[in-house]
Amino acid sequence: MGSQGPIYSGIPATALGAEGWHKPWSGTNGGSCVEAKRLDDGSVAFRQSTDPDGPALVYSQAEVATFLAGVKDGAADFLVA
Repeated sequence: MGSQGPIYSGIPATALGAEGWHKPWSGTNGGSCVEAKRLDDGSVAFRQSTDPDGPALVYSQAEVATFLAGVKDGAADFLVA
């Protein structure tokens, strides 16, 4: 991954490689899923499965951990209520 230059939020997902993407949130929404990939520096990239060549949002490991803790605590319930 190091040859494409710096990694930033909004980077084309293709610059992060095709291997290592996972669909942990696959649902019954017609195949539209969020895919996640842990990067070499511990940060996490997210992309839309229906647009694998589109931009990837990149978050630090701490940001993802804080988000997941909040979800587990119910802080994001307003998104689906």
